[in-house]
Amino acid sequence: MKTALWIARRFSFARKRFRVINIISAISLAGIVLGVSTLLVVMSVLNGFQKLARDLFITIDSPAQIVPVSGRTMQVTDSLLQSLRAIEGVGSAEPFAEGEAMMATREKSELVMVKGISETAHHRLMRQTNTIRPFFTAETIAVGELLAYRTRLYPFREVKIFSPELISLGLESLSEPYLIPMLAIPETSVSTLFSLQKIFDDRYVLTSSLFARKILLMGSQEFSGIDIRGKEGVSGDAFTGNLREWLTQTPLKTSLRVRTLEEKYNNIFAVMQLEKWVSFSVLMLIILVAALSLTGALAMTAIDKQRELFYLRCLGMEKPQFMAIFIIQGAMTGIAGTAAGTIIALTLCTLQELFGIVQLPSKSAFIIQAYPVNIQAGDFIVVSITAILLCFLVSLYPARKAALIATSRSLDLKTN
Repeated sequence: MKTALWIARRFSFARKRFRVINIISAISLAGIVLGVSTLLVVMSVLNGFQKLARDLFITIDSPAQIVPVSGRTMQVTDSLLQSLRAIEGVGSAEPFAEGEAMMATREKSELVMVKGISETAHHRLMRQTNTIRPFFTAETIAVGELLAYRTRLYPFREVKIFSPELISLGLESLSEPYLIPMLAIPETSVSTLFSLQKIFDDRYVLTSSLFARKILLMGSQEFSGIDIRGKEGVSGDAFTGNLREWLTQTPLKTSLRVRTLEEKYNNIFAVMQLEKWVSFSVLMLIILVAALSLTGALAMTAIDKQRELFYLRCLGMEKPQFMAIFIIQGAMTGIAGTAAGTIIALTLCTLQELFGIVQLPSKSAFIIQAYPVNIQAGDFIVVSITAILLCFLVSLYPARKAALIATSRSLDLKTN
């Protein structure tokens, strides 16, 4: 193998009789470098947009939630919250009340999503959004800007908001009068309008957990779930894994489950992942074309080095060793091109992440000014292995042909 490696290096860098071989080899190498660097930059930018969307989601939602397996509510006790906060990697555990409700004004009514959060979660939201004024008070609401525009709401506007279950209770009260006291429709006012993320801005109403439970007709200690956030510096996968492990060791494993942000918004994140890997498949064609041009370069090198191959055969080299020479030569080109492309991509992504060199077309239309970048080691590993593997595979055919040329009897006559 050392001999084959030494000869492959000599064949790669030695002067060729036909200059076109050097040109084709350079084109192959440049194509691999361009393909790898472009692919990694595009995947990092798509990762950046995915991370941006995730960061916007976790302003209101959390990376992981404890929710009931069936039904819409669960009992939340102080002992349960203390147990969750004691899990390694967990930074906070706050109960929330969430559900659909009807919001009505004199002009219009609309089905909205109400989310009631604790006071601690409310203060965290204010810090994350750099807001000084509270989003809501004990019995007022905050409304998303798109929803407010659609329903013609503004701060201090009076609204009625109630659970759709109140309608069914109203029908039941016709035959069961004792239900009439439960039919009071909660009235409130809009405290503020918020703009966080399109999904929230278009449909969500935020309020205190106590008032949300009143709207959604939840009983004492009943909540929709518990928002779980990790400690600073702890990855989401790490504390989510600890959370799942804790749940499997408790009697609650049959009634509760862990739901991640990606599971809750599966459609959105699935589309983002699909877009990422479709881009991977399309841009990998650049690397494939460059690798296929490497096939021609290796085949022409075998023809150019016929005399050297004859001398090597006279020295006792066999067919597998001839194949190894050209396979190693193709692999060397793949490794060199992949390494160069990876370094270029890493440099460009780091500069973009630090300085935001490439700006978005319309800064006023986005919440960020430059293309976001998120470098993931897994993407670099997958792309590098795939590129090198392609170069290895396309080298098999010219290596076999080179071995046939080297062991051909007609080569004796051509070299004399």
